[in-house]
Amino acid sequence: MRISFGDLVIGDIAKKNFQKVFDKNWASEGDNVREFEAKFAKKFGYKHAIATSSGTDADIVACAALYDFGAERGDEILVPALSFVATANSILAAGFTPKFVDINLETLNIDPTKIEEQITEKTRAIMVVHTMGKPCDMDPILKIAKKYNLMIIEDACEAHGAMYKGKLVGKIGNMGAFSFYTAHQIVCGEGGMVTTDDDKIASVVRSVKSHGRPAGSLYFDFQRIGFNSKMNDMEAALGLEGIETFDVFFNKRKNNLYKLLDMTKDLSKFCYFIKEEQYEKVSPHAFPIVLKDKKYDRNKLYQFLESKSIQCKTLFGSLPTQHNAFKFLKYNFGDFPVAEYVGDAGLHFGMHQYLNDDDLHYVSDALHEYFNEFR
Repeated sequence: MRISFGDLVIGDIAKKNFQKVFDKNWASEGDNVREFEAKFAKKFGYKHAIATSSGTDADIVACAALYDFGAERGDEILVPALSFVATANSILAAGFTPKFVDINLETLNIDPTKIEEQITEKTRAIMVVHTMGKPCDMDPILKIAKKYNLMIIEDACEAHGAMYKGKLVGKIGNMGAFSFYTAHQIVCGEGGMVTTDDDKIASVVRSVKSHGRPAGSLYFDFQRIGFNSKMNDMEAALGLEGIETFDVFFNKRKNNLYKLLDMTKDLSKFCYFIKEEQYEKVSPHAFPIVLKDKKYDRNKLYQFLESKSIQCKTLFGSLPTQHNAFKFLKYNFGDFPVAEYVGDAGLHFGMHQYLNDDDLHYVSDALHEYFNEFR
């Protein structure tokens, strides 16, 4: 593929940290992980950063931490109907029930106006997802959470460095969850991070990610339900380099995003494109497209771009009604019309730091070639 979702380039900093692993003959959670946590927290201003084995595990342990704050098994966590599947899976894995909320078509994020109608006496938290690096509209969500005494988990796996009204995502709610998969801003191959400014939450999360033992303990004293969700030192070796290169790569990705949006602005009659409001900073995760009419045929566009060596993926779709995995929850098609529309009419492709101007012109030319038949 000429245009992929991301790439992993191992530089000198990562190689130096790999050597530490070889020298110590210790590859599990160790010095590299602790350094990565400290530098991640310092870089982005989080009081606590707790490394996990994946972004999915970051979501799982964040959800499971709720038991220490009054939640019980089977309670509900609200989550957008459209997101990567890890959000709903993590809620189930932690012993809760996902309660889905439809999204806003133009932001692809949870629709704050549709949250309250889904709240019940069993609702304990809202998991917001900053989809494609665009921050959710957090002010009304914070008001709802306060009104109903709900905690907020921010899935910021696609949103490293994104900001909402001067606040970094991952510290607006009670907890943030990040992923370091290859397509993301900081890459560890795999790996994740839970962030929080709350000391008690941090202590519980550190316990949950290590089988429920007290934070920092290696002894068999299991105080709560937990998991083996620790990051290893080889993953952290890569992540440490990602922190050092973050600003350069973020700006490069952002410039690529701006350039392609400018090149394709005349296609806005056919597509919804990501938009950055004045009060926010979008993290340049990928380039999402939602067709404004199904007659433009998402599947045909998908096949066309793939034939041009532009790697594509759909835009997730409605988890409860367009994916068989959640059939047991008994939702019906039509319950989430916006998420379902995006599931039929959306796709996205990579927008990373290794793309050059020729690549961007290549993508723009391909999109224009496709939509020319509809002019």
